[in-house]
Amino acid sequence: MFGLLLLLFLPFILYLTAPKIRKMLSNGVCTSTVQLPGKVAVVTGANSGIGKETAQDLARRGARVYLACRDVQKGELVAKEIQTSTGNKQVLVRKLDLADTKSIRAFAKDFLAEEKHLHILVNNAGVMMCPYTKTADGFEMHIGVNHLGHFLLTHLLLETLKESAPSRIVNVSSLAHHLGRIYFQNLQGEKFYIAGLAYCHSKLANILFTRELARRLKGSGVTTYSVHPGTVNSELVRYSLFMRWMWQLFAFFIKTPQQGAQTSLYCSLTEGLESLNGSHFSDCQLAWVSAQARNETVARRLWDISCHLLGLPVDCNTTG
Repeated sequence: MFGLLLLLFLPFILYLTAPKIRKMLSNGVCTSTVQLPGKVAVVTGANSGIGKETAQDLARRGARVYLACRDVQKGELVAKEIQTSTGNKQVLVRKLDLADTKSIRAFAKDFLAEEKHLHILVNNAGVMMCPYTKTADGFEMHIGVNHLGHFLLTHLLLETLKESAPSRIVNVSSLAHHLGRIYFQNLQGEKFYIAGLAYCHSKLANILFTRELARRLKGSGVTTYSVHPGTVNSELVRYSLFMRWMWQLFAFFIKTPQQGAQTSLYCSLTEGLESLNGSHFSDCQLAWVSAQARNETVARRLWDISCHLLGLPVDCNTTG
């Protein structure tokens, strides 16, 4: 009898307690009052979710913000929305398909023709739990978009970031990196493939990239950070019916995109963070990473292989 009553009242109990639980699970808030007039920012995947909220906050602070999006039409609608809500007309949309290195190179070429400076690069875009597919260049989609695409983009924009120092690079990773491993003999998932784990592997790659990049950029005035945004209600789960169902079932406990953007904003804006270059953050505070994510040998090998796959010199992105 008690069990039946509990089952009947469970939705009501969840409805009453969810706001408090959600607040507890999303207590990280970027409190920086930094203003950004004259600063330039690029946010990938900025036409929805965390990317949109990140871009909107940066625009509200006065930055000129580039929405780097695969869907330009959708991006234009979002840009107009941000312009209206912030009063900042310097919100621009540019085509960027991270699944195609030609698109990445075209974006960088056009951006560098327009801008002499870049102060904030937020590598936010990503895919999750895709069926096995490959990018235009033959990379497995998760590692190709989430890691290699942003690796190449960062490389192409790095000299401008150096010239604009102090500047920052924020790489959006995930708590899921704890389940990730870098299988160099199966980096493209051709020997075995599980969509959920492929996502985890790519998120581990984001942290390894951040740590190795920070090591190479030491003393350059460019600092880099990886972040876990939390479990966020976004379009990231669009490829998984199961994950969409789970998101709906536990909607009360999942962060909003605005809440999910807070740690990216914290690492983009907070003063005095330079000494923590290469660190990982969650809920606007330092976060623990897995042993794999701290493996410097794996990080350096992944760097070398990424350069090889992208046709870049192995010593790319070093200071000097």
